Amino acid sequence: MNEKEPIEIPQEAFDWYDEYAHGDIDRRTFLTRLGTLAIAGLSMSVLTAALTPNYALAEQVSFNDPDITASYLEFDSPQGHGKGRGYWVQPKGLTGKAPMVLVVHENRGLNPYIKDVTRRLAKMGYIAFAPDILFTLGGYPGNDDEGKAMQKSMDRGKIEADFIAAAELLNTHEMGTGKVGVVGFCFGGYISNMLAATIPDVIDAAVPFYGTPAKEPVVQNIQGPLLLQFAELDKRVNATWPAYEALLKANKIDYQAFVYPGVNHGFHNDSTGRYNEAAAELAWSRTLAFFKEHLS
Repeated sequence: MNEKEPIEIPQEAFDWYDEYAHGDIDRRTFLTRLGTLAIAGLSMSVLTAALTPNYALAEQVSFNDPDITASYLEFDSPQGHGKGRGYWVQPKGLTGKAPMVLVVHENRGLNPYIKDVTRRLAKMGYIAFAPDILFTLGGYPGNDDEGKAMQKSMDRGKIEADFIAAAELLNTHEMGTGKVGVVGFCFGGYISNMLAATIPDVIDAAVPFYGTPAKEPVVQNIQGPLLLQFAELDKRVNATWPAYEALLKANKIDYQAFVYPGVNHGFHNDSTGRYNEAAAELAWSRTLAFFKEHLS
């Protein structure tokens, strides 16, 4: 993540952060628990800096990179919040058609890390689109805690409908080839699974990073191909995998699943201490190969 010696953060700190990030404990409880580690010799400033995002670190592709063109696009979502808006990035000078990839953020809106992932895909020749589900509330507020609270206040069914509308937009867009992939992280991993089950005729390839499966009874309609990425230390998400895998096998779904050893939920996010460069790069190379196979 940087050139300094990595800070050894106890595993329980990552577990507590995961609970906090997903709303299982509040900020006060999270900080109180961290305080017990601070007493053991790690300062609170060191712990919080390692666990919470530093988005200055999460820019692999600049917004003004000469190989891409970035803009924003609004779309209709009559079953959702009426209107949606997202970050649209395409290869510079694109004259023909290109396959599309929907990028789905975590449970806090369209933050800089997700925007960077969107630019990375455009660098590889895709038209990538990342909706901000917080658009109708004013958009990502620039702060993950506020973004998380905003997203939690929204109707879950309308959120899902917005992402369905975004995927359908890509499927019929005049610049697209008709091939649509989706990649999502955490909550976005869930949305990726949900889209593969809800609109399998639209989604040609789905890559959920540490995402839970679609809910019953929708999950029964799941279709592939799927590339599922898991973190070995992610107890919460991994607990849902055995039953999900049994369903995929029973339905003869085309899927691949990888569990990356010794890493935490969020290991692909290069803005936090959970980031693991080796696992992230391997998972991303597999993602790109998967999209090349199924979207080209």
